[in-house]
Amino acid sequence: MKFFKSKQVLILGGLGFIGSNLAIKLVDMGANVTILDNLLPRHGGNPHNIFPIKDKCKVDISDLRDTSSLPDMVKNKDIIFDMVGQVSHIDSMKDPFTDLEINCKSKINLLETCREHNSNAKIIFASTRQIYGRPEYLPVDELHRINPVDINGIHKAAAENYFSLYSTIYNMNCIGLRLTNTYGPRQYIQGDSQGFVGIFLRLALQNKKITMYGDGKQIRDFNYIDDVVEAFLLAAKTPKINNGVYNIGHHIKYSLLDFVKTLQKFIEVEYEYKSFPENKKNIDIGNYYTNYSAFKEKTSWSPKVDLEEGLMKTVKYFQDNLSYYLS
Repeated sequence: MKFFKSKQVLILGGLGFIGSNLAIKLVDMGANVTILDNLLPRHGGNPHNIFPIKDKCKVDISDLRDTSSLPDMVKNKDIIFDMVGQVSHIDSMKDPFTDLEINCKSKINLLETCREHNSNAKIIFASTRQIYGRPEYLPVDELHRINPVDINGIHKAAAENYFSLYSTIYNMNCIGLRLTNTYGPRQYIQGDSQGFVGIFLRLALQNKKITMYGDGKQIRDFNYIDDVVEAFLLAAKTPKINNGVYNIGHHIKYSLLDFVKTLQKFIEVEYEYKSFPENKKNIDIGNYYTNYSAFKEKTSWSPKVDLEEGLMKTVKYFQDNLSYYLS
């Protein structure tokens, strides 16, 4: 995409999973990339994630909850990608105040700083399908009721409203993408708090048994990281998208058991079933898959990588780099 050549780009959370893959792609396309990340434990930031471009971008280790360095960071930036977020549903229930600070306060800090110092920057932010809660119909489109089942979903929905408000009141350009089960190289796999995909990958890589809660028949759609990066780039470069929030998903659906059996094609792994523990059962959303036609209509985006190809690439990456991701 020639559009990004020489563009001034800021990636907030750029040492994390999606942010780092986005940074690598942008540097390859000739953009001038600056990364901000606080390297907060258990949140996925990892300096090794940007190893291929470590000498080709600027990195600032600071926290978006503290605005002291933010004005200089946002000035003169053409595009700002906001990947900062606390994404653990379980952690949000254990510590709602930290979730509030990261998923809400940091967004207001960003918006206020941009309003004062660079209101013309195009801001693309990562949201989540979790804001919908338990689906009332499938596939879920953007008209579906917002009904989160946990603190994380509530705060993510609030953040979307902040971006929408600043777009309307201050004529700022803010676009959100609601993601679902993104996976791939550089994903956070260390802990047990950021979704089942990372947990399943880690257990397989450690030759440990995977536990599926329930019967394993829960349906999901999955997006490989390269497809998600392309979606963010298209959101940034498409002139007719200047505000709003769009679903990102996949037209092929899999059960959790399908996911594990596909994983078994590339690495030996055993699995078992267990009953849902109460803390997980209460916030489980059941079946979920996405209608992404609104974004496709505006950008012609559709996912290209199927689960088998994506897991093959993911397993190979982590087998080659495991020491950087599991202590």
